[in-house]
Amino acid sequence: MGAAKHSNDNVTLPQRRQWGSEKRSEPLSIVHPKPSTRKLAWGRVAITATVLAWVGYLITTIFRQFANNPGAGFRFQFEAIMYLIVVTFLTFSALMYLTARQGAMQRFAAHQRVPRGELDRHFHRYSEGMTVLVPSYAEEPSVVRATLWSAALQEFPNLRVVLLLDDHPNPSDPQTLTKLNATRALGADIAQALSEPADYNRAALESFLADVAREQAPEVLLDRLRVSYRWSAEWLESLAQAEEVTDHVEEFFVDSVLMGLARELRLTLLALDAAAAQHQYPDLLRMEELHLRLVRIFEAEMDYFERKRYASLSQEANKAMNLNSYISVMGKDWLPEQRGDALILQPYDTTDLAPEDVPEDVLRVPDSAYILTLDADSLLLRDYCLRLVYFLESEENSQVAVVQTPYSSFRGAPTRIERVAGATTDIQHILHQGMTHYDATFWVGANAVIRKRALQDIEQISTVGGYQIHTYVQDRTVIEDTESSIDLGVYGWTLANYPERLSYSATPPDFGSLVVQRRRWANGGLLILPKLWQQARSRRRTDNPMRLREFLVRINYMASIAWASFGLVFLLAYPYDSRLLSPMIFAAAIPYFLCMGSDLRDCGHRFSDIFRIYGFNLVLLVVNLAGVLKSIQQAFTGQKIPFARTPKVRNRTAAPALHVAVPYLIVFFSLFTLWRDLEQQNWGNAAFAAINATLAAYAIRSYIGVKNSIADLVLGIVSWLFVTPRTKAQPAPEYPQATPESTDWATILYQGDRRLNRDLRGSEDRRKRIGIR
Repeated sequence: MGAAKHSNDNVTLPQRRQWGSEKRSEPLSIVHPKPSTRKLAWGRVAITATVLAWVGYLITTIFRQFANNPGAGFRFQFEAIMYLIVVTFLTFSALMYLTARQGAMQRFAAHQRVPRGELDRHFHRYSEGMTVLVPSYAEEPSVVRATLWSAALQEFPNLRVVLLLDDHPNPSDPQTLTKLNATRALGADIAQALSEPADYNRAALESFLADVAREQAPEVLLDRLRVSYRWSAEWLESLAQAEEVTDHVEEFFVDSVLMGLARELRLTLLALDAAAAQHQYPDLLRMEELHLRLVRIFEAEMDYFERKRYASLSQEANKAMNLNSYISVMGKDWLPEQRGDALILQPYDTTDLAPEDVPEDVLRVPDSAYILTLDADSLLLRDYCLRLVYFLESEENSQVAVVQTPYSSFRGAPTRIERVAGATTDIQHILHQGMTHYDATFWVGANAVIRKRALQDIEQISTVGGYQIHTYVQDRTVIEDTESSIDLGVYGWTLANYPERLSYSATPPDFGSLVVQRRRWANGGLLILPKLWQQARSRRRTDNPMRLREFLVRINYMASIAWASFGLVFLLAYPYDSRLLSPMIFAAAIPYFLCMGSDLRDCGHRFSDIFRIYGFNLVLLVVNLAGVLKSIQQAFTGQKIPFARTPKVRNRTAAPALHVAVPYLIVFFSLFTLWRDLEQQNWGNAAFAAINATLAAYAIRSYIGVKNSIADLVLGIVSWLFVTPRTKAQPAPEYPQATPESTDWATILYQGDRRLNRDLRGSEDRRKRIGIR
């Protein structure tokens, strides 16, 4: 095992684990196992069975009821139509799940991993660069640190890692300032740590080239190469040994990121030792590639950027504009210029200037052909950049704008809710891989490699407050990556998911933080549907029309939360006529649940998690509805929904009282429905109500917690009852006596009356006090 299992003084005891949490902490294999022919065949059977069951329900129940009851009243007809609509939408979502997983299995069966030697050959004389952008707002420094390390150790030439800090640059709270300064220092600390192996391996490469020029014996060259690999592996192992491991995420960082890379270097060393023992030596070009690999692993430029320092950049509080602000300044030189109380960036041409003539405060932002966006709570495994860029530079992928590996969950979750939420994440990984099979990929913002010229195609320029604001990733909705996927398609670009597990991201550990994340995910899909429809219509006139399966998979991805949430509300709340029930409904659902259980088991989870996930979705019903209603609100009001950051803290995040109360209401109403249906001998509805009551009650106990839910309810009621009293209107502030020497003339000249117009309407005496004659 890796260093996370080693005994050292820095390792502290992990947090207390809940009963039913995840025991295994080993991640799944990077390469998906190839599905068998039998598994592929059963997938097709499941799709066929679902369609036939729905058609069977339509014929044997709906058509038969209308035919046998020609005088049925309006209520029954209305119920029948509404029930059919609900069942159809839910069956359609199940069918899209089966379709996507079938596409994923076909991709896994056909995938052939690119050999390591081919990667070395392709990137031997490579000159393009990569900029890694890590947007961060109020993150814990320890979380950001691990992310930056995983990016800095990526093997890629001209790698530049930039932390995009979106915090207020000058916070008044001392603790907040201390935390911000610690985050600012992370890049410099990593760069300093990397300087030793970087210098060592650069010197080793230079020595190798000099020895080649002197025609040194191949056995000597090989011995020195072996020394470099042994030294580099030992350095990584020492780094891992010094890490403090307190939870499953830190264990993953040590064992899979640091020790994973060390083990790969050890594997190369094993091959070199075998070559030396057999007196057979790699050719000179191969040995140069192996030296160059070590140089690129440890050679990364670290930096940070704070857009809120500059008034000329967007101040919108969301991740999209944080990314856009930095992308807009890439490839140019900028001179910070103080204009009154505003600091702005002015383009500065240094083309004809000697290096010594360039002002010291000029901000130089290098350009790069590729941009890697990486959430501050995500970790990358080795080879991520190499393999994804190699994929982009293959001839058949020349029109791919974005390639990513949909993230997986960290294993060993200490809480039940994190384990089940992680299981849904792993299921989504499979579905996203299948969406690529149908050219229906969506950008998942946690990590992605992007062609910069593709972003330039969708660039939009607006003027805000007199400054030009460049937008590449749209911030109209809080799911900015989904909307950008549609925008790229308008210009003929496509997106792809690389069929390996190379990225991992944190899952909320408690119900309160999960509410924030899932409410954001449910918001925005409906707003983007018109864009998808316009794109489908425009592509009809091209050589690449949108195929039906692509269109249906995309529609399901963007809108299924809306219709599934409303449909479940109807099934829970409305007492449908028992004549509308049929075994065909259960027959349509069985393939979906069986295949999901199989997928969960393949991902290292339990088959029985299908019931836990159903209960999990019941307690999240109001959360999803809240996100959908926010989308509808934005559609009518035109006002953006504020971006809500998912809390990433060790302590529990309190959930809104309404989101805690509704799961209890679901249990009580389901029990009432059960009692009513038993009296009316409506056995089908009674069984459905019993299942909902049981699984919702289990979910409350396991995922929210009875004590935690009571605390959140009390806190919510107290916050509602005790409001902050209104304060009396305060008179206008009295300005201190101003003199020409103390007046901020630069701000007045630059800002004009934007900040002073209210006071300029005052008396002559007030105008004198602020220094205006």
